[in-house]
Amino acid sequence: MTTVFFDVDTQYDFLVPAGALAVPGASRIVPAVARLNRWAAEHDCVVVSTTDAHAENDVEFHTWPGHCVAGTLGQRKPESTLLSQRVTVPSRWAVLALTGARQVILEKQSLNCFDNANLEAVLAALHADRYVVYGVVTEYCVALAAQGLLRTGRPVAIVTDAVETLKREAGDAALQAFTAAGGTLTRVAEIAG
Repeated sequence: MTTVFFDVDTQYDFLVPAGALAVPGASRIVPAVARLNRWAAEHDCVVVSTTDAHAENDVEFHTWPGHCVAGTLGQRKPESTLLSQRVTVPSRWAVLALTGARQVILEKQSLNCFDNANLEAVLAALHADRYVVYGVVTEYCVALAAQGLLRTGRPVAIVTDAVETLKREAGDAALQAFTAAGGTLTRVAEIAG
């Protein structure tokens, strides 16, 4: 069975208290994300790491405070979550060169990673039988990624101790909607035990 891991938006601007759009408590998931990413690489699974990569005047900043501006420290992922064999896939259409990559950094300018023009081609190239999803924020980007992956017809699991929410009730509601749609919930120890 080919499993593809989805590490959603684990970037400094979301993870650390001084981040431009800090998610309270999110720094606690960094060790779990690092553990899952390393486990995936050690077991020949590819990690797709979605990352916001905004322009300084991005339209999303009409709704959310400025964050994850491309090239800034806040846009970066913690080193512990990065794998050595990685490629970056921009939001605009591009020719993909995924051979040998253990981590695909999938850039996006909106909440939904499926807005990236290349994601469908990335998924086709990876031939996943199932997906494992984690990161921030449960009720927004994690939920959109997980729901989109469910629409591929493959099993999808969210790792509940490797996600963080902005509002607990909204995060719980997102997880309930996900399981009602056929997704499953798991924990880090069940995946990378």
